[in-house]
Amino acid sequence: MKPALAVVCVLLAACQPKSPLAALEAGERGRVVKVFDGDAFVLDTGQSVRLAGIEAPAAPTKKRDGEEGFEKAKRVLEDMALGREVQLYYGGLTRDRYDRALAQVQTTDDLGPELWLNAEMLKKGGARLRVYADTARGTEDFAAFERAARAAKAGLWQDGTFLVRDANTLTPETRAFHVIEGTVSDMTGTDKYGAVCLLGLNQAPLKLRIERGAAALCQTPSGTRVMARGYVRDGEMEITHGANTEILKAP
Repeated sequence: MKPALAVVCVLLAACQPKSPLAALEAGERGRVVKVFDGDAFVLDTGQSVRLAGIEAPAAPTKKRDGEEGFEKAKRVLEDMALGREVQLYYGGLTRDRYDRALAQVQTTDDLGPELWLNAEMLKKGGARLRVYADTARGTEDFAAFERAARAAKAGLWQDGTFLVRDANTLTPETRAFHVIEGTVSDMTGTDKYGAVCLLGLNQAPLKLRIERGAAALCQTPSGTRVMARGYVRDGEMEITHGANTEILKAP
């Protein structure tokens, strides 16, 4: 290679934006041999993997039915990952209580394009954002990925499986992962789950349970219109990280 051309190549490489994965800890490698649903699979090493930063409809178990849309989400992940070699990356906690690897995952072989599976599931509408403080690194752009998929009605956003619900439409019996909109009405102290605070929503049978990883949200002024995503039970939605909320309109 001529010296001048070599310099140009080096400069061009230096100008390429670095992937967020470059800042994470590289973990195991393996081949995907089974996909459970849109955010979980197993490697040929026997290691189960949970894609961090996203939430796809859960597959059925012995104790519960599969969630609506799980088969479609599963197919999205299968089409991208099944049979492919992948590299795991860790942005914090590496294992959950089930010994699943909590990872950002990238395909690495020549069977298809190089794909960041967590990000692609959001972009294709096969999953929604769900960030935890102990695995948040690398998810900085995930809210934008979900927002774009929602606007484009990609994947499960198109057929109505994924919906943004008005908080007023939920009931005290609701027990599922939801994305909601509501207007903050008040703030109270901790609850039986040890939340930092509870944010009430106008005329809604739902409070946002703000956990330590999202503590700054306790300062949200009354009258703020928010979008929030989390698991709902007993009239509360868990908010585990600030990235799980968006300010739609200031008071």
